[in-house]
Amino acid sequence: MKILITTDWYAPTVNGVVTSVLNLRRELIAHGHEVCVLTLSQTTRSFEAEGVTYIGSVGAGKVYPGARIKTAFFSSLVQDLIDWQPDLIHSQCEFSTFFIARKIAKKLDIPIIHTYHTVYEDYTHYFSPSKKWGRFMVAFLSRWVIEPTACVIAPTEKVRAILHGYGIDRDIHVIPTGIDLSRFTQAPPPERRCAIRKQLGIPEENRVLLYVGRLAKEKNLEELLRYHTKQNMQFLTFLIVGDGPHRDALEQMASELGVRDSVRFAGMIPPEEIGDYYHIGDMFVSASVSETQGLTYIEALASGLPTLCRMDECLDGVVLSGYNGWQYENERDYLEKLDSFFASAEMRKTMRENAAAFARQRFSSTVFAEKAERVYLDVLGESAVNERSACPGVISCR
Repeated sequence: MKILITTDWYAPTVNGVVTSVLNLRRELIAHGHEVCVLTLSQTTRSFEAEGVTYIGSVGAGKVYPGARIKTAFFSSLVQDLIDWQPDLIHSQCEFSTFFIARKIAKKLDIPIIHTYHTVYEDYTHYFSPSKKWGRFMVAFLSRWVIEPTACVIAPTEKVRAILHGYGIDRDIHVIPTGIDLSRFTQAPPPERRCAIRKQLGIPEENRVLLYVGRLAKEKNLEELLRYHTKQNMQFLTFLIVGDGPHRDALEQMASELGVRDSVRFAGMIPPEEIGDYYHIGDMFVSASVSETQGLTYIEALASGLPTLCRMDECLDGVVLSGYNGWQYENERDYLEKLDSFFASAEMRKTMRENAAAFARQRFSSTVFAEKAERVYLDVLGESAVNERSACPGVISCR
C-alpha cells in the first residue's frame, strides 16, 4: 500500500502524537508499504526531505503552546503527493494538515482514516474561559473533522466513549499506540545511572519518584508536589523530567511548599537518552486525567518501572492494581500505596518484573502497526489495494 500520514506535529517535537507517527511509519515501512508524511515546517518555508513534506507555517502559541498554523494554501509539494497517488490517508491531527488531507482525499477519491489523539475538552482553558462552551466547541469540531472520514482509530476505550458522547457515528477502532520497546527495556550501565544522579544532585541513598512529560496545567503536577510534602523527604527525591509552559509556576510552588531541595527539574531530555532516566526511578507517578493513553506510562512499564497514577479510564488495562502499579483516588490512597511499595523489597522486585513483561506483551510497535494495517485493508478491500499498487507513482517515500 501507499500510505500518506498527515500530522501537525513531527520530529524534532517530542510528544505522544509524534511518537505514535514515528513508530507507525517505521513499522509500516518494515512491513513493505510505502509511507509519506505531510507535516508543518518550523518556518514559513515549505520543503521535502526523506519522504517527509514540510508545509510552511507560523506559530500559534496563544491558541496552544507550540501550536503552528500553515501559511501555504497550496504547494507544488502537495501536488507531488497527489501525483504519487496514495491508497489512503491516515490523519493524526484535526487542524492545518487535516485541511490538506481533505483536499487530497477529495481529489483522488481515497479514504481518510483518522486517529483521535487528544481529548481537547481538557485543554479548553487555553482558549475559552467557559468549560461548558469549550466542550461544545470541541464536540462540534470533532463531528466536523470526523464526518468525511471512513473510520476512526482511538487509543483507548476512554476516547471511544468520549467520541460517542459527541455524537460521532463512524466506526471507532480501539488500537493502543505501540512504542519501540528496545529503547526502554535495556538498562544503561551502572556508571551512566550514577552519572545522571550525580549531575542532578540526587543522593546515592535516595529513592526516586519519577514524572516524565510536558509541564502544563492539565498535567496536575501541583497535586504531586502537595503530596510530596507529606513524605519523608530526607530519603526521597521527586524527579520531574520535561519542560513546558507551567515550569516556572511549578518551581515557584515547590519553593513555597518548602520541598525545593528534594525536587529536581531535569528539563527537556533528548529522546535517545530518555530511557536512561526511567531506569534511575523507583516509581513512576502521575496525577494527570487529561491523557488519551499516556505513552509515558507505557514507557515506564517497559523500563520495568511500576506506576502510581491518578485513577483514569485511559489506564484501564494498562495499570493493573497490585500487579504492575496502582491507580490512586486521593491523597491518603496515594501515600498508603507508596508506603507499602517502599516497605517491601520483594514487592518492588516482583512489580518491576511484572511491569516489563506486561509492556512486552501488549504495547510493541509491531503489534500496533499490524492492527492499523488491518483497519486499512478493511477500509480499502484487498482487491482495491492490489489494483492501485499496480499503478507506479512518481515519487518514493520509503
